[in-house]
Amino acid sequence: MHNYSNVAISSRIRLARNFSGIDFMNKLTDKNQIDFLTQSTKALFEHMGDFTYLPLSKISISKCSAMLERHIISKELIENRDISAVVTNEDENIIIMVGEEDHLREQSIVKGFDLQQAYNNLLPIDESIINHFNISFDDEYGFLTSSPSNLGTGMRASVMVFIPAIQRLNKIKELTEEARKYGLTFRGIYGEGSEGLGSIYQISNQHSLGLSEEQIIDKVSDFFLDICAQEESLRQQIFDNNYSEIKDEVQRAYGILTCCYSISEKEMIKLLSLLKLGSYFNFFSIKDQEMFMKLYYHGGGATLKEIIKFSKEKEENVVRAEYISKRVKNLVVIGG
Repeated sequence: MHNYSNVAISSRIRLARNFSGIDFMNKLTDKNQIDFLTQSTKALFEHMGDFTYLPLSKISISKCSAMLERHIISKELIENRDISAVVTNEDENIIIMVGEEDHLREQSIVKGFDLQQAYNNLLPIDESIINHFNISFDDEYGFLTSSPSNLGTGMRASVMVFIPAIQRLNKIKELTEEARKYGLTFRGIYGEGSEGLGSIYQISNQHSLGLSEEQIIDKVSDFFLDICAQEESLRQQIFDNNYSEIKDEVQRAYGILTCCYSISEKEMIKLLSLLKLGSYFNFFSIKDQEMFMKLYYHGGGATLKEIIKFSKEKEENVVRAEYISKRVKNLVVIGG
């Protein structure tokens, strides 16, 4: 069985749902409608148990930003924080955003490549929502959403991928154009408009109208498998043709991450990704891949401030360097 973990970081299924008789979020101003949305959603998930309902107005912007760095919530949810909320289970692999672009955005995130499992995780949640509420639905167009791109199933299936070889060989533009031909989008680490920091990108469907949930999952999966094959072939190519250059870059990355006094978030992500590539080439080993991947967001400005309550006098980049250095030394084993 193929190990897709060398390329796939995580898989996510998102379902957009809206209440019938309530204005879409971009027009929602009526207090009674807002109260119904928030209170009825809160009551449902409290009744279901195993979920925590958290209004964003009750937490600081810093905590919100930390959740954004961890891909728990979106920028749009933070922008609506006076009325929005997030519902999560204990493992934070089931997430419901209340009051984002749509009234409800249900999400399931699983490690690696497994869109079907992510979808299966959401089915009982979605069924409860549809059974308890009058959800906007049209026999011709399917689920009605604030954006036409989500009409139909309301589903967005996405895979977060690590593709350093494709990026190194300047094939991202080519891949983006190819994805568009198949009705897919290719975006950076934080979604639309963001950069592919650390060679991390997201593949997702562009539209859902006229497609079933299974067809969307198959379409994204097929494209991911093509990318996976291309990335692994190109990794072998750069290993064969640029061994000394790659090994030097990787070892320099380890040296900087473990010895630097100060480091920015962008540089940290770039260097962590070089270490991840180095482990693929067996230049060294990583003891715990899951903990290693957490460093990407633990070193983010907002998350770092939640982990370490440092004073304003001490620069963020210095604190980041201290934090990352200790953990890289513990996680990375030189000599493989």
